[in-house]
Amino acid sequence: MANARATLGRLRDRGIPEWWADAKLGVFIHWTPASVPAFAPTQGTYGDLLTSGRPDAFAESPYAEWYENSLRFPDSSAARHHRSVWGDRPYAAFADDFVAGLDRWDPEAWAASFAEAGARYVVLVAKHCDGWCLWPTSVANPNRAGWHSSRDLVGELGEAVRAAGMRFGLYYCGGLDWTFRDRPMGSMGSVIDAIPRGDYPAYADAQVRELIERYAPDVLWNDVAWPGSAEQLLDLFTTYYAAVPEGVVNDRWLPFSPLMLAARTSVGRRMIDSAARRQAIADGGLIPPRPPHFDVRTPEYTTFDGIESTPWECVRGMDHSFAYNAASGPEDFLGRDELLGMLVDIVAKGGNLLLNVGPRGVDGSIPSEQLDRLGWLSEARAVLEPAVFASRPWSIPGTSTRAGDPVRFTVVGETVWATVLGTDTEITLPEVTLADDGGASDSNGHPVDWQQGDEGLTLRLEHRPPAGISTIALHGAAPRPSGR
Repeated sequence: MANARATLGRLRDRGIPEWWADAKLGVFIHWTPASVPAFAPTQGTYGDLLTSGRPDAFAESPYAEWYENSLRFPDSSAARHHRSVWGDRPYAAFADDFVAGLDRWDPEAWAASFAEAGARYVVLVAKHCDGWCLWPTSVANPNRAGWHSSRDLVGELGEAVRAAGMRFGLYYCGGLDWTFRDRPMGSMGSVIDAIPRGDYPAYADAQVRELIERYAPDVLWNDVAWPGSAEQLLDLFTTYYAAVPEGVVNDRWLPFSPLMLAARTSVGRRMIDSAARRQAIADGGLIPPRPPHFDVRTPEYTTFDGIESTPWECVRGMDHSFAYNAASGPEDFLGRDELLGMLVDIVAKGGNLLLNVGPRGVDGSIPSEQLDRLGWLSEARAVLEPAVFASRPWSIPGTSTRAGDPVRFTVVGETVWATVLGTDTEITLPEVTLADDGGASDSNGHPVDWQQGDEGLTLRLEHRPPAGISTIALHGAAPRPSGR
């Protein structure tokens, strides 16, 4: 126990690597056999399901990657869709379609589009809940032989991503594997109940160690929980950091505890469901519980209200799903202003945006709706670059102009940057003041006329921002004292 405490103390003293703190934008990739049927209902969000209180809420999961679980509920939208389109075809058969489409996959094109959008790192799902592995693992699945790609998709994408100048990370769903325990999961209590025991903890440990040894991922991203003990997990982290000294782990590594066995009873599941519902209401969505050790927090489809001192990243899809959902319509996707506003808001609060891409399962292509949104980030990159990347939060995260346009603040070196989402050429910031010897300039370094008045700092741009977004460097800025 004393050794475990000492190990935990050393891990907690590491601090977040500068590369991650500077990154601000990453790309998450969910690409599994579920990307072939590519279906999930589009009404509501995962947060809505968490707060609904229904014991079968996850039967209507908006996450297409949970398709196999949704099929276990005969009256779910996915089950009805499956009977209509696929008849009695088993889920496992979709892996054949996935493999057949790999001849058309272009990992270099993926990497190029991510880099052009401004992403600094990419996290690929190497194994999701269905247990199918995107690499030719040498760790045999005792329940489903050959349930993995014979082609090294992880290695090929990792090589392309790193060649394009980005960091490469891997997601592994340690908490669930439906080839080991396939109980229907309708609520958080039944999710905990579905964490496999028996020979699964050793299997998961061996696979993650294999991923570390083969690919040295810059990010090691676990999901749901960890099936092994706290002591075993600390040893795994020690191995990881020794192999990748600037590596990063997320916060979904809650180790197995005998208390989790309460989920094997109906009373225990109801208690977990009730606690999860209360927490989701308080958090405004899914924010994982803190495990003994982590580097970054990972709120899902939600953000924090203010500046966070703990490193964090918002993880979300471009629509309501992570994996590709062919049922999503235009109204289900992030709009341009919403996406850009989300990025600058998260960065101003000390976070990164890990934005998901869900490629098609039949040919490995990225759908046009998602490419469009990567394109929006690319178009805004020249304006955002000096204010967003390698920045840190300021004294306050943001304000609104007198006209009501949102403004978010960041700091790069000694310069405060104001990112304004709007097209006005005259911008008044009520909560900012400039020193008498201060000044302002745009993202190209051109001087910006400014005046300090009773209503705050007024900036006058020479040209209307063509992209509906402007970044202004403020030299000698300070928060305006209240009451002025």
